[in-house]
Amino acid sequence: MHSISRKNILCAAAMAVGALSATAAGARSPYVSEIAPYVYPENAPSAPSNFVYMPDGQSYLTLSADHTAIVRYDTKTGKEIETFVDLKKTRETTLPDIEGFITSANASQLLLYRNVTPIYRRSFTAEYYVYEVRSRLLRPLSDIHSVQRSPIFSPNSRMVAFVGTDNNIHIKKLDYKTEIAVTEDGRQGEIINGVSDWTYEEEFSTTCSMAFSPDNQTLCFVKYNESNVPTYTLPIYSGSCHPEERYAMYPGVYSYKYPVAGENNSRVTLHSYDVETRKVKDIALADPNIEYIPNIHYAPAGGVLIVPTLNRDQNRLEIYSVNPKSTVVKSIYVEQSDAWISPETYEDIHYGDDRFTLLSDKSGYTHLYQYSYAGAELKQLTSGDFDVTAYYGSDALGNHYFQAASPTPLNRTIKCIDKKGIVKTVSPENGWSTASFSPSKDFMIICHSDAKTPPVHTLCNAAGKKLRVMEDNAAYRSRYEGRIPTKEFFTVESDGYQLNAYMIKPLDFSESKKYPVVMTQYSGPGSQSVVNRWQMDFDYFYAMKGYIVVCIDGRGTGGRGRKFTDLVYRQLGHYETIDQINAANRIASLPYVDKNNIGICGWSYGGYEALMCATETGSPFAATVAIAPVTDWRYYDTVYAERYMLTPRQNDEGYRLSAPINRTTRLACPLLLMYGTADDNVHPANTLEFVSRLQSQGLLCDMFVFPNMNHSINGCNARAVVYAKMLDFFDRNLKVKR
Repeated sequence: MHSISRKNILCAAAMAVGALSATAAGARSPYVSEIAPYVYPENAPSAPSNFVYMPDGQSYLTLSADHTAIVRYDTKTGKEIETFVDLKKTRETTLPDIEGFITSANASQLLLYRNVTPIYRRSFTAEYYVYEVRSRLLRPLSDIHSVQRSPIFSPNSRMVAFVGTDNNIHIKKLDYKTEIAVTEDGRQGEIINGVSDWTYEEEFSTTCSMAFSPDNQTLCFVKYNESNVPTYTLPIYSGSCHPEERYAMYPGVYSYKYPVAGENNSRVTLHSYDVETRKVKDIALADPNIEYIPNIHYAPAGGVLIVPTLNRDQNRLEIYSVNPKSTVVKSIYVEQSDAWISPETYEDIHYGDDRFTLLSDKSGYTHLYQYSYAGAELKQLTSGDFDVTAYYGSDALGNHYFQAASPTPLNRTIKCIDKKGIVKTVSPENGWSTASFSPSKDFMIICHSDAKTPPVHTLCNAAGKKLRVMEDNAAYRSRYEGRIPTKEFFTVESDGYQLNAYMIKPLDFSESKKYPVVMTQYSGPGSQSVVNRWQMDFDYFYAMKGYIVVCIDGRGTGGRGRKFTDLVYRQLGHYETIDQINAANRIASLPYVDKNNIGICGWSYGGYEALMCATETGSPFAATVAIAPVTDWRYYDTVYAERYMLTPRQNDEGYRLSAPINRTTRLACPLLLMYGTADDNVHPANTLEFVSRLQSQGLLCDMFVFPNMNHSINGCNARAVVYAKMLDFFDRNLKVKR
């Protein structure tokens, strides 16, 4: 952990203010209000209200607009059937409103929750209440713990397991109104039972590490021992966005466990709890090289627990079948990679009665494979030179539904493959479609958009026939229709590779003029920014202000198979930088481009790559903006950094060459850095250490800081300020005249 002295902070702040000589400090920018409709949250299209299907899928539940009722609707017609829960008519306990709900498997019980307090990106605590549908009885989930985390129903709807404020698992038996402690060793900053630590939540998308057996007799869980994980501390100020008055005179601190590359992870262990005997058993996974247990799930039948595991290098996946009662463990699947195992392989496994289905890119492209619980490969469901990007499951007839990066990597289509292997597309052929299915796959809601058309949400039957439009975004579409430029797709050659790209030109574009260019990108492994979907954002507004905006997906990005992605392994930033610079040089050769005024920007990994480009010898960029950038992968978390780079001890040279912080002397263009002081993901130290290097070398940059903002820098109009500040910076440094 790096400490920043008060002296260094003052020097860096003075340097940032001094660099603002072209614009008066504190000057009001007209861009803030102008850009707001183009950036989050005002740019977000509408979507159907969050809803939960009833067990048969013929109806669904949704929270009323005033949050005082849960209403049931007919799936096919959309007509209201009944008020399923009315907070004005509950018995025993009265609530003014709720923020959400969870249904049990048979929908006889619901968990209603309110007073949500976020923990990390996905997790939160809340006050949970159990609602019994038949009797309308509403009672607190726990009489001991004021708030709870990640509750789950047992399959028979008669128990709820949750994690309390003591980091221990508790089971509430609803029939008897009793609460039992499953674990007792939970301690803040040391032992977490049943829910994930920061790293697992951020990098494995895991918030709950508990699973009830199908027969309701066993609860399995993962224990996280983070005692040896280093603590990271961030300052908390009063601020003006949701001000914390208690910190008005003296800043507070926020501390949590965060392992940077090469440091200790939480030690994870697997356990089972017998509901009847109340005994906890340890389940030993014999391989000493197991570092991670990303998730656990029970197979629907047979009482078998499925446990995916990874080694520290994340290039070996082994899936185990576990009998929690006998604690017998069997290996049923092993996959090894010359680079890294793709997260979707272990994060998106679907479990059937007698087989499981997973996504694997072992053929070079991501496809669907089925295995028995004994470990035998039963069938490869899909094949071809395209990536399957999501699997939605199968219906009673044996039809499988999936999303594919086709007909080109820029698109996503929903497809169905039947028992004979015949594939049918059930969504529009071009553009970007996602789907959500009812439990039996009788219905699906297809959300479709393309670069010119905002999302339309349509209820269809299993064959893709439209039944009704649930949200057409007509009012939203009218806000932009005919008022924004067109996004044009093209390719750019770099080192023999054809890279996907888009360009947005000003509305009054003329080939006889010369335009400044802003290149925006993300560039992270497996990501895609150049896609044929609706993406209203700052780039349209910049084009309306006289810029040509260009985005390039370089080597390492997704949708094009593993050969293209794996090029960046152990050398992040190398090929990405070559591709962005080659693209900039080719863009500069266009007759309508002002070759001396090309800028580049990015956020997070995009900020990192922007800095790599700005510090490359011979960089063509005249200005750079990096938002919340990683400046050295040694500062970032173990799972992400080591997935692509291994540990610093294994790949010292790779880390050294991939760090912008080691290239500051090459910075040859104006630079603006922005970050939130409460960024628990890419820590402020990334920017501050980079600025410290510049300072010691007599180099200048601009810096804009968002107090108490996290990695997303959102809320209180902050997102509009980010992009207004960036546009002002480009205006000054790319010599824009209006």
